[in-house]
Amino acid sequence: MVAARAGVSTATVSLVANGKTAGRVSEDNVARVRDAIAELGYVVDGIGSSLAKGVSSIVILVAPDISNPFFAKVIDGVREALGPQYQLLLSVTEAGEFPQASDVRRLMSLRPAGLLVDAPNADFLEDLASPSPLVLLDAPGLESYAPSVNLDVASGARQLAAHLAAAGHTEAAYVDSVTGTDTFAVRRAAFLEEAAARGISVSPDRIISTTIDVGTAAAAFAAAWPEWQRAGVTAVVCGTDTHGYGVLQEARVAGVRIPEELAVAGFDDLPYSATSNPGLTSVHLPATSLGQKAGEQLRRLMEGKFLKPGGVTLETSLVVRGSTTA
Repeated sequence: MVAARAGVSTATVSLVANGKTAGRVSEDNVARVRDAIAELGYVVDGIGSSLAKGVSSIVILVAPDISNPFFAKVIDGVREALGPQYQLLLSVTEAGEFPQASDVRRLMSLRPAGLLVDAPNADFLEDLASPSPLVLLDAPGLESYAPSVNLDVASGARQLAAHLAAAGHTEAAYVDSVTGTDTFAVRRAAFLEEAAARGISVSPDRIISTTIDVGTAAAAFAAAWPEWQRAGVTAVVCGTDTHGYGVLQEARVAGVRIPEELAVAGFDDLPYSATSNPGLTSVHLPATSLGQKAGEQLRRLMEGKFLKPGGVTLETSLVVRGSTTA
């Protein structure tokens, strides 16, 4: 119908609809086809196209907890790397839950061009067994499953422990995420190990976990703080900046002076951490670069290009602000 309305062949319509006209279709024919498409309300049948080609232009990004603002920057980076020819589809879960491989496998019926999985665990990857090109993000220790782009969160965690020790802290607590992904386990373990080596005590009863939510973290801190205060805790480290915002919020309500009575720090270095009052000390995790590098790696795989073994590891750094130093 479009071809008849525009007075061209169906092959010409296909070229115009799929953005492949350069050097192949005249500007006059392009204009006529676009006018006919607009008049008839024609859209490309993506399912039919994917059946014909055996693959679609969809890229699936599996994320464990989209409520974490960190992922917004990861998504920006992925979209920039993939470009307009790919459509990004998010597979997400409820806060604090990890995606099920069975849910993702159902999406494979869309014949995705590729798959990105953020902060997975080994059980998920073994159950998934994806036939599509696959790249992992923030997946420490899982490089044998697929090409990976990782963050050196352990280095940042050690820097944070050293900073708190240098400030004279000897008793601390830790607010973790309930998601249970390996990236949170690595940052927690690295901090606890370095803290112990530098004379900072974090007893098991001072490690609590919540969803990545300001209000939930604030309530958890409010419940734990009286006991922590009696134990002489002078520093609280949070698995994300979002947890840190909750601790800062509730500390102000309780009249706790930051950082004179309590130092607070997190991971992510979200934009608000620089403008909060006081500013939140945080381990900077390059979220946009993480998404960009992962998207670039996946594009290479989807285009049949070779990837260097060993994956990519992005550096992290400690950004010190007013929540830990006066």
